[in-house]
Amino acid sequence: MELTLVKGRPGTTEGRLTKEIRTYDLLDSLGIAYERVDHEEADTMEACAAIDKVLAPAVICKNLFLCNTQKTKFYLLMIREDKKFLTKDISKQINSARLSFAPAEYMEQFLDITPGSVSVLGLMNDKENKVTLLVDEDVLAAEYFGCHPCINTSSLKLKVADVFGTFLKAVGHGYTVVKL
Repeated sequence: MELTLVKGRPGTTEGRLTKEIRTYDLLDSLGIAYERVDHEEADTMEACAAIDKVLAPAVICKNLFLCNTQKTKFYLLMIREDKKFLTKDISKQINSARLSFAPAEYMEQFLDITPGSVSVLGLMNDKENKVTLLVDEDVLAAEYFGCHPCINTSSLKLKVADVFGTFLKAVGHGYTVVKL
């Protein structure tokens, strides 16, 4: 299957999940331009390699859904795909007990996302601000980044400034910059 980058939302909603369409609806209503590539399910960084080439020069992120030991605080960590997640480094920066991967049921409950589809765009579903966004400083230094529209059968290329300005403001979320 040849991967093709196209501007904007799909021409039809047929075969698309409601949460994906809601993502396009919100981006469009906010005037955020994006390019999209549709593909087979991509739930690992390895599966994303060909997609990454189509989205270039967008920074591709690892999106990690984390929690503290007590499962009372939840975090979405965005780091460049070429960086390693070291829990002690992040925990220290945010003054938290050691972080670990959060159970999938919390990801679905707070972000309406399943494992393999985690994305900053899922914060639109976190109406009660249960999830804190942590962003590696190198992600913010890029002009574009790639992410899923709440489902891992499409990927979007978005301007960093649009997401970390317009989008996050519209969904009532801030973010904390971390260094890895």
